[in-house]
Amino acid sequence: MFLRIAILFLSIFACQFAFGQTGSISGIVSDGTASIPFANVVLRGTNFGTSANENGDFELRNVPYGSYQFQISSVGFVAFAQKINLNSEELSLGKLEMAPSVLGLDEVVVTGTMKETFVSASAIKIDVVTSKFLEQTTTPTNLVEAINLVNGVEEVVGCGVCFTNSISINGLPGPYTAILVDGTPLYGNLASVYGLNSIPASMIDRMEVIKGPNSTLYGSEAVAGVINIITKHPKDQPLVDVNMMGTTHGEFFGDIAISNQIGKKLHVSNGASVAYVNIFNDDNNDLFGDFVSMDRVSVFSKWQLERKERKRASLMMKYYYEDRRNGVREFMENRAYRSIRGNDSIYGESIYTHRAEVFGSYDLPIAEKFWIDYSFSYHDQNSVYGSDFYIAQQYIGFANFIWNRKLRNHDLLAGLTGRYQWYDDNTVATTDSIEGFLKGQITPGFFVQNDWEAIREKLSILGGVRLDYYQAHGPIVSPRLSFKYKPGTWTTIRGNFGTGFKVVNLFTEDHAFISGQREVVIEDELKPERSFNGSVNFNHIFTLGNSQGSIDVDGFYTHFTNKIIPDYAQEGQIIYENTGGFASTWGVSASVNHEFKFPLRSKVGFTFQRATETEPDELGVMKTTPILFSSDWSGVFSFVYTLRKWKVDFAYSANITGPMQLPEIYDLDANGEPLSVPRPTRSKPFYLDNLQITKNIAKINLKVYVGIENIMGYRQPVSPLSGTNDPNYAVGFSPKFDTSYAFAPIHGREVYAGVRWFVGR
Repeated sequence: MFLRIAILFLSIFACQFAFGQTGSISGIVSDGTASIPFANVVLRGTNFGTSANENGDFELRNVPYGSYQFQISSVGFVAFAQKINLNSEELSLGKLEMAPSVLGLDEVVVTGTMKETFVSASAIKIDVVTSKFLEQTTTPTNLVEAINLVNGVEEVVGCGVCFTNSISINGLPGPYTAILVDGTPLYGNLASVYGLNSIPASMIDRMEVIKGPNSTLYGSEAVAGVINIITKHPKDQPLVDVNMMGTTHGEFFGDIAISNQIGKKLHVSNGASVAYVNIFNDDNNDLFGDFVSMDRVSVFSKWQLERKERKRASLMMKYYYEDRRNGVREFMENRAYRSIRGNDSIYGESIYTHRAEVFGSYDLPIAEKFWIDYSFSYHDQNSVYGSDFYIAQQYIGFANFIWNRKLRNHDLLAGLTGRYQWYDDNTVATTDSIEGFLKGQITPGFFVQNDWEAIREKLSILGGVRLDYYQAHGPIVSPRLSFKYKPGTWTTIRGNFGTGFKVVNLFTEDHAFISGQREVVIEDELKPERSFNGSVNFNHIFTLGNSQGSIDVDGFYTHFTNKIIPDYAQEGQIIYENTGGFASTWGVSASVNHEFKFPLRSKVGFTFQRATETEPDELGVMKTTPILFSSDWSGVFSFVYTLRKWKVDFAYSANITGPMQLPEIYDLDANGEPLSVPRPTRSKPFYLDNLQITKNIAKINLKVYVGIENIMGYRQPVSPLSGTNDPNYAVGFSPKFDTSYAFAPIHGREVYAGVRWFVGR
């Protein structure tokens, strides 16, 4: 009896001893090539959790013995999970590799509601393009090409000589898209294209695309949507990061970024990006170069101060210079353009751009969540189009004073906005005879927004309104209403409705009026455009075996009043006026993102849309016609396969563009007279595909990549130019010379190769 009691007490004591023992769990978080800093590490169902340090190392201490579900999560990567058993004082898990994520379910975003939230929790649908995806699929030199891989987003070429471009969202022209950097609007209409071509790619963390009305938060340029470039925190960047690339067209591109820490709390990144293209090539025999030449230098600096209670203090500075040119051979060869710019017999287009920016954010050192976003920019453009000079300057000062507070299930946001813009150029657009034009404009504004979680984890409703006062147009009100409903854990339905407004700065947005020889006609005073927008999104996350994926379906509609659409129907003229009827864009898009268990990641999407204008003809009968250069449908594809053993990524990406309406252009006969039949006013579908292969050499922190752009070698079947063969005038100076028939690439296949090397972190 005594022996049995003794054994029982010993057993109880042993159990208590075992349950009382604790140990530590450690490891290194990696992507297979480099460490992943600051990843979140947790034991699910417990209070044990930590963050990896800047080298990816982590340790959980004083963890009781037992079995746990171990999980790691980090922005841009698929969550890593495995079951572990802790039965010793130290458990080392070694190097844990996380796979890159293309789904973007948990990236932190700041644009949709102007405050940090997760993609999965946001009432606004947001597409995220991570830096990892950019590295694997596209060249590091052109973010416009990268953003083309977002379904419903297309590059639009604005000129057949200088090849300036813009971004179209859901069929709306580029000036309706707002470009932000770290949530701050920087780019007025004169400079929007420079937002995507001027930041070293190694300093970019991700890009966020929000389709639909965003004027409530971001003002006039956000009718179609927002593209927000998020830069990396300096402490998350390598100490040194160098990227160099060359192409078979004689192009050279290079980036360098250097990060360091000053003292204990100040983190600094400095970067520079250069581009050099100096070649003349005329494969389509239209007497003009097939692609633009340039010298470009961009310098970028970011300063981030660590403060108590995670208060923010950031300062960013950038300087941008570009010498962009194209024209006939005599203009281009041996850099002759430098001495003959503005010549009236040798046609060329030369654009000198100088731009400086200062911007950042600062959290006030008070208990309330109150912060300031600010930006200041200077833009100087000295351009020549043939013999016509376009000299323009623009200054913009901007400040957002924002307050945010959570009250139970309400998340309130309010702000005061102040914007000063000064603009002047040497065209008729800035003369006193143009009604409503002011060189200097102060635009005060106010906005308020409430994100209400009506039913916990089921329904949230976001409502807001903005009031801006324009000196020339008076007060303009822009309301917005959005909702997110989750009928199930893996299914989300979102709606986004609102009004937008567009104060048109005509000559800063449309270079067609000086590129070529068309006469500009402004019928009446141009009033602000108004829009009524609506979109609905259905998102479902699914599993297929051990793999995961998501399905997105969007429907969208925009109705414009006072729409300004350039009319090319009259020979030799571009007529600008507010339409007497209305314009609309509507459509549906669908995409599937999938991450297979084996190392293949895919994104496939299609968009079907209609963009039309309806206005009265000479008899007062309403007539509907397609809007120029808006495709009827488009598709995007990307597939990334990784040979893990060899650390090689294969990335195939493609865009397919459906037919679009083109301007009515007439070629000339041998005598310089227009032919009786115009060029086709509808384009045919075309397909552009690319392949990139990247080899990771982890031991020396080196990546080597090679690729082919436009594998099929597609070219626009006819020159974007017309009237170059007029025997009565020098090339480019005929009254019938026109540059507006550009809708697709004309320079064919291109091979490129590059290396990226980084040190530390």
